[in-house]
Amino acid sequence: MDILDAIGNTSMVRLRKVVPSNGAELYAKLEWENPTSSMKDRMARAAIAVAEADGRLKPGDTVVEYSGGSTGTSLALVCAAKGYRIKIVTSDAFSQEKRDHMAALGAELTLVPSEGGRTTRQLIQRMVETARELGREPHSFWFDQLNNEDIVAGYYPLGEEIWSQTNGEVDAFVHSTGSAGSVRGVASVLKRHKPGVRIVVVEPAESSVLLGGQPGAHNIEGIGIGRTPPLWDPTIVDEILPVSTADAEAMARRLAREEGLCAGTSSGANVVAAIRLAERLGPRAKVATLMVDSGLKYLRTDVYRTSGR
Repeated sequence: MDILDAIGNTSMVRLRKVVPSNGAELYAKLEWENPTSSMKDRMARAAIAVAEADGRLKPGDTVVEYSGGSTGTSLALVCAAKGYRIKIVTSDAFSQEKRDHMAALGAELTLVPSEGGRTTRQLIQRMVETARELGREPHSFWFDQLNNEDIVAGYYPLGEEIWSQTNGEVDAFVHSTGSAGSVRGVASVLKRHKPGVRIVVVEPAESSVLLGGQPGAHNIEGIGIGRTPPLWDPTIVDEILPVSTADAEAMARRLAREEGLCAGTSSGANVVAAIRLAERLGPRAKVATLMVDSGLKYLRTDVYRTSGR
């Protein structure tokens, strides 16, 4: 057994303080129990294994990727465990803790400057292009998460865990989207078990492109790339809910104070949307969502530096 065997099988808890008394039961998977404190460990392990098996990634190669931090950290973990060199293109728009974590695991970082520390479509495009150039170097494997179909299967076990931990009684799954790989992976499993399960996707209100809005700047790290993700599959999605950065940050602080769950901003967005849905579904329903990563990755961001508000 090695560190990669510690990925998955995370706990699920019921939220009790932040939820309305007349709403559905709301459950959250604690994905920070994965080795890098993020759900992205699941897909990094799975997709790297596929690349090795089909020969795209060979011994001595360098893995290259663009990342706000969580994917990069997960890939750095897998590369450290397997002995690959890794280069990550990231930005000052994402938390210092994430950048430090990637570097601690051996990643070589290239920083692309942001516009005032915010995530924008233009920033993501510059990061992708920089990674594309690095990926052209000899003996390099460009992971390319936004177009990498292999990441979807990495989330099948997560869907099975949700199904098992709710005893097959889950009525809805709510989750924010970046690459859309995790939504596809979990939804495909849950829909197979229960075709009527409701899949609700969360996106930043400031950049609600999936609902036809214009791309805009926001501070919900890891989601809302400013365009429809290439892995997006609208046929498995029942509803899209926009959540503002302010509401996501406020909920992250509430989760820490009231539930003892110190989570990141996208987790806060997940819970905001899940509560809206829970109010509509009523007390007989069960809604599942994810604590995507640990709030310890955001202690120096505005989410927790302003926690006295």
